[in-house]
Amino acid sequence: MKDCVRAGADRCDQLGNIRISVRMSYNRVMAPRDTCDLLCLDLPKAEAIRNALPSQAELDAASDPFKALTDPTRLAILLALADGGTCCVCDLSWIVGRDEKLVSHHVRLLKSLGALRSHRDGRMVMYELKPLGAALVAAAAVFGEQTT
Repeated sequence: MKDCVRAGADRCDQLGNIRISVRMSYNRVMAPRDTCDLLCLDLPKAEAIRNALPSQAELDAASDPFKALTDPTRLAILLALADGGTCCVCDLSWIVGRDEKLVSHHVRLLKSLGALRSHRDGRMVMYELKPLGAALVAAAAVFGEQTT
């Protein structure tokens, strides 16, 4: 406990971990912020969580598939394929009401993200959802339920 007092800490927990508090002031005329008025860092807890996080490269790779949900055209394509099974770009273009070149661009992106697979059927290239694409459709459904 003496170490905590010597360190200038406001308080210590039972294990002697230091919690430092700093008063933050802001103009009360402004809208309230979604941050604490008091900076109180539980350093051991914060460091343990920080050290357990994946590396930046791993976070980047894990977040890539979610890019499929950030564009309404890509989301419409995923939903159309979830309902229609296998479709060509011509069909998808008609279904989602977008230009064929735009749909083709988004289909290529979805394929590169691992959400779709393609196969040639004569002169047509057919697209269908991969398991990741189906999971993204399910995630979009959950997000949709939360916004209603």
